[in-house]
Amino acid sequence: VLAGVLCSLAGCSPNAAKQTITVTGSSTIAPLVAELGKRFEEQNPGIRVDVQTGGFSRGGADAQKHLADIGMASRDLSVEELETLNAHPIARDGICLIVHRSNPITELTDEQIVQIYTGEITNWQDVGGADQQIVVVHKAEGRSTLELFLKHFALKNEQVKADSIIGDNQQGIKLVAQTPEAIGYVSIGTAQYDAEHEVPIKLLPMNGVAANVENVANETFPLSRTLHLVTA
Repeated sequence: VLAGVLCSLAGCSPNAAKQTITVTGSSTIAPLVAELGKRFEEQNPGIRVDVQTGGFSRGGADAQKHLADIGMASRDLSVEELETLNAHPIARDGICLIVHRSNPITELTDEQIVQIYTGEITNWQDVGGADQQIVVVHKAEGRSTLELFLKHFALKNEQVKADSIIGDNQQGIKLVAQTPEAIGYVSIGTAQYDAEHEVPIKLLPMNGVAANVENVANETFPLSRTLHLVTA
């Protein structure tokens, strides 16, 4: 039933001639929509679902300009955006801080996170870790995850002192997994799946609440969001 949202939102017919439904936007939603697309293709031969990432800044613009049938947004739309886009909520997710599994840190306060991302704290030993320089991993502009992170911690992007800028969640997870001194923030759904499948990362709790999909679902995790498909 859920997979059928792809065709209903794109305005196509299961009996239509061979065609492609193009979906662009948030990398957080892309894995889910890709799976929905595969199931939909099985049920509707002749229709292909092409899923591309690039952040909501791309997905929203593509949907508005009809360059894509559907956009993907991993946050709520603004009043201005809702003037030209329809939002269709399909799921919830959270954003969590991740570190390498070997990092002895088990939790950071909001104040410590802000100090790390603004360059006030640059060594892990200042927050109870090893004597190592912190590698700050930050999201590229145009990403919904970036916007929500900044909003939650009351930061402006120009305040952030980043060592590395990444695009999608997998890039962030890969970088942290390869860099024992790194810290980044990504989708809880993606990070939890990878951590449970031997990727050497650790999800940090926030305000004492564990970063997992269960706490996103019961709405106790402090930094969560609704995921939407959007159409013009």
